[in-house]
Amino acid sequence: MTASNAVPLSRREWLLSDRPASRLQARLGRAYVAWRRFSANRLALVGLLIIIGLLVVAALADVLAPYSPTIGDLKNARLLAPSAAHWFGTDDLGRDIYSRIVYGARWTLYVVILVAVVAAPIGLLVGTIAGYAGGWIDTILMRITDIFLAFPKLVLALAFVAALGPGIENAVLAIAITSWPPYARIARAETLTVRNSDYIKAVQLMGASPFRIVLRHIMPLCISSLIIRVTLDMAGIILTAAGLGFLGLGAQPPLPEWGAMIASGRRFILDQWWVAAAPGAAILIVSLGFNLLGDGLRDALDPRSGDQ
Repeated sequence: MTASNAVPLSRREWLLSDRPASRLQARLGRAYVAWRRFSANRLALVGLLIIIGLLVVAALADVLAPYSPTIGDLKNARLLAPSAAHWFGTDDLGRDIYSRIVYGARWTLYVVILVAVVAAPIGLLVGTIAGYAGGWIDTILMRITDIFLAFPKLVLALAFVAALGPGIENAVLAIAITSWPPYARIARAETLTVRNSDYIKAVQLMGASPFRIVLRHIMPLCISSLIIRVTLDMAGIILTAAGLGFLGLGAQPPLPEWGAMIASGRRFILDQWWVAAAPGAAILIVSLGFNLLGDGLRDALDPRSGDQ
């Protein structure tokens, strides 16, 4: 059959071709296969929708919130029950709880993104260097990692925040400092499996420096496992940030941070339950969304999973 008589491939066949004609086609094909695995998991799609909803709420908080998140009507709107005017009721300062939860989504994303941006690269760098170098470098870096892992994350974060002082920025820094060790462990394990492979040996024979090998050839192989772990850890990060806020060491009033909102509502938990229940439900839903999304990504990005 001549080229002019060849039947054109469909888009799906082009993406699933076992002989891609370019790197772009190969990458798009891998992405398509990963999406098929991910979309086959209904709960993962639910988690994705929750996180997309969180992003939309955070981006459109100025539009979605009918009241100010920091200014309330203390005289006429204190501790009102949920109603058409105040969907989630009001708090002890007359502030609309729904509006505070909507604006609090921004602070939740702020904490989650900053912790991931700080902790994941540190863990990736420490783990790949330790796994590739081996010897005394591996021993020292892993013993430092073990020291951090020996303490519960919340307790260690409390110690750092107590030393740095209360505030949302210090809380983010403290959580990031305590979150990198698991990423280092994962990166080291991935590095140990590939450092003696023929692929890495060929790169070494070409004269590549250890720094280039780690940065350009080993780190990219660890990204998928790291993404899965970071996504699964998002729920823990949110709970740690909420715990610090609950104890008064995280976001400071009048910032509408969900943990601080629960702390301010615990005095009214028996009679005005909605003050603490609404931000607690927000934390529960978002944490569940990240867990479901992480499970779906684990199934989709696992290289040992076959196409189903």
